[in-house]
Order: sequence, then structure tokens, then C-alpha cells
Amino acid sequence: MSTVETIDKNKVKFTFSVDAETFEKGMNYSYNKNKNSINIQGFRRGKAPRKLIEAHYGKAVFYDDAINFVLPEAYEKAVEENALEVVSKPDIDVVSLDDSGVTFSAEVFVKPEVKLGEYKGLTYTKKEVNPTDEEIDAQIKNDLEKASRTVTVTDRPIQDGDIATIDFKGYVDDVAFEGGEGKDFDLNIGSHTFIDNFEEQLVGHNVGDDVTVNVTFPEDYGQKDLAGKAAKFEVEVKNIKVKEIPELTDEFVEDTTEFDNIKDYRNDICGKLLAQNIQRADAEKEEELINKLCDGAEVDIPQPMIDSDVDMKIQEYAYQLQQQGLSLDMYLQYMGQTVDSMKEAYKPLSEKHVKARLVLEAIAKAENVEVSDEDIKNEAEKVAKSYGIEADQVMKSPDFVKTVKDDLSRQKALKLVEEAASEEKPEKAAKKEAKAKAKTAKKEAKEEKKEDKKASK
Repeated sequence: MSTVETIDKNKVKFTFSVDAETFEKGMNYSYNKNKNSINIQGFRRGKAPRKLIEAHYGKAVFYDDAINFVLPEAYEKAVEENALEVVSKPDIDVVSLDDSGVTFSAEVFVKPEVKLGEYKGLTYTKKEVNPTDEEIDAQIKNDLEKASRTVTVTDRPIQDGDIATIDFKGYVDDVAFEGGEGKDFDLNIGSHTFIDNFEEQLVGHNVGDDVTVNVTFPEDYGQKDLAGKAAKFEVEVKNIKVKEIPELTDEFVEDTTEFDNIKDYRNDICGKLLAQNIQRADAEKEEELINKLCDGAEVDIPQPMIDSDVDMKIQEYAYQLQQQGLSLDMYLQYMGQTVDSMKEAYKPLSEKHVKARLVLEAIAKAENVEVSDEDIKNEAEKVAKSYGIEADQVMKSPDFVKTVKDDLSRQKALKLVEEAASEEKPEKAAKKEAKAKAKTAKKEAKEEKKEDKKASK
């Protein structure tokens, strides 16, 4: 049996015990695991009886592994018995350990309570989905650039828009700094890939030129030892290339697409853009409604929930980089960042995402949203198909059912909100937003005036 006490907002401490019989199983496990590494005179390794080892070294020699053996199941059982929705790693201590067993205490953060605002009858801004001529032209320009070819330039210096192949090495106070060197690097002039006015200083130089580029790192540069410092780069221009973009003609269309002329090609692009715009409008509607749900709700989010989401986002990004043949460490070095600065950058987004999840879960609970076995099975089949395995294998994953159930529950809650919402024209939405901002500003000014009055006294 366990006891629970609240020690802070959304943080509880609970105690739970393992009886003597169960702990004895843990001690036997620990003995079998460690006996081969314990030396007792007169016995070959692994052959000394447990009682003799305990008499020689003390029972405590087996405690660590015995505790690790019994703790996970006991902890999970206590969490389940007390219906705790734990959202952090536990901080566990051993309270007592004697012949009657072992007693633990655990401090954890639990899922916070959400005070919902209005979630029915919300409004969202109507979006125009029909593609404009500008959108179509931009897509055509993008297609033409993809079909471009890169040619080497030999008869002129670097111009804006060129691709300059360079070797470079950076110095601060005449000392080369880590991460400031590159060879055969293709730099798009005008892309502002490098800091300050690095690229501009290469314009006008020819292949074979050695160029000294002077820059100053920004004050908020991720690599603190370089932030705000003047730097010098020794650069060698090795090659100049330029993209040759083809002209849009019926012949180009016929050669590079499934269409025979520009008109049919434009119509196809228009159809694809329409589908994309509809999809984007749906996503923007969801985001707008979720923002309104979050603005209207009150919840005190435990920091471990935000930290966990940040870590997950960084892991996902690291995986994406890995697929491109780049490690996270290399990326951070190249961008002048650290893991800590990356975490800080992610925190506001993670806080927003965590709050959205909590609010949607609260709506699902308030509306008694149910996820059927059939719903879960369908999701398992989708996952199984993508990995080329059987759905039964997916269902056996210990976290799959819970994760999918939570995801589908939130999706259904959002769908309920969307079905109860109505669209309004952008002009009306803009007026309403301006009115809300003015009201907030007025309230803030009133509070500031009140604080000034207090200070003057």
C-alpha cells in the first residue's frame, strides 16, 4: 500500500513498499548476478554461498542490484494504485530497508488540471484558396530553376547570384578559431549564408584571388566565445559558377513535363496549388482555433513536460540531419550554436505545443470522447503497411496502444471544436483582433498607472 501527499503545485510525493518475500527474490537475483565477481578464500569464483558472502562483506553488498530488481514493478504498481498521471522522471529515495522489506519514496510531477475557456462556437478567419497568377508564376519560376544547369564562368569576376567555390579560414586576434575553416565550399552570393557582409566582399574578385574578408560576429551569436568579436577570413576564390535558367516555351514544357503546351502546364500547376492552398487553409484554421483554445484556458504546466518536449524535438531534428549525412554536433558548430542555446530556442514552441495537448485532452474528457478498438486497429494497419509488417506486431508494442489512443482522442476533440466553429471574413476578424488588442493595451495601461500610484506613495 502507498500514501500520497502534495508537496507543490502539480508535484506529489508518495511512499510504497516491497515486502520481505519479494525483496528476498531481489537479493537472490543480485547474488546470482554478482557471485562470479566476488572472491572468498577457499571457494572458486561463483561457488561461495550467499550467506557466507553476506557474513564476510555484509548484506549491503547485494542491495543495489536487489533494489533495481524490485523497484520498477513496485513503482509502476504504486502509480497505478494511486491513479497518478506522472509527467516527469521520478526522484526516488530508499526510506527504510530491514527484515520486513524495503520502503521507497518518490517525488514526481503529475499532469496539471486544465481550466477550460469557451471551446464551442469559436470563429476562424476565412482563407482565400484560389491560386493567384503570382503564385502560379512563382511555381513556374521554381520549376525552371530546377531545370537549370550550372556552368563555369571564366571571363568575369564574381557577381551577385553567382556560386563561388572557396577555401576559407577564420581568425580572431590572428588566432584561428574552431569551426572557422572550410575547403571547396560552394557559397551562393546573395544568400546571406555567412554572417555580416561576408559575401558582398567577394563580389568583384576573380578566380585565383586571395581575399581578406573582415566581419564582426553578432552580439547574440550562438558561440559565446565569438559573439561580438571582429574576425578576419582568409579566402581563396577557386571557381565561379552561374545557373543558366531555361526559357518557358511550349518546347520546354513538352520536353520536361507530361504536357504539350504552356496553357495545359499552367492549368495543372493551378490545380496542384489549389489542393495545397486548401490543405494549408485547413492547417491554418486548426492553428487559429488551437490558439484561441489555449488563450482561453488556464493551466500551470510543469517544467519537465516542456523539457521533455524540447528533448523530443531536438532528437527528431538530429534524426533529420542524420538522414542528410550531418550530425547534430556538426550542424551546431556550423551555425555557431550549442545544445543549450538550441533548447532555449525551442522552449516557447514546446510550451505552446504542450499546452495545446493538455487543452485538447481536457476537451476530450469533458465531451466523453471515445476511441474504439476499431480506431486503434486501423491506425495499427496504417503503421504496419508503411513498415511492411503485420498489424499484430505493431499492436504488441507496449506504448503503441496508449500513444495512438491519446493522439486519436485529441484529434477527435479538435474535430468537435472545428464542427462547432464558424468562419468569418478577414475584415471582420481584423477588426475584432484590433479591438481585442486595444482592450488589452487599455488594461495594461490601467495596471501600469495603478503601479505608478502605489510607487509614488
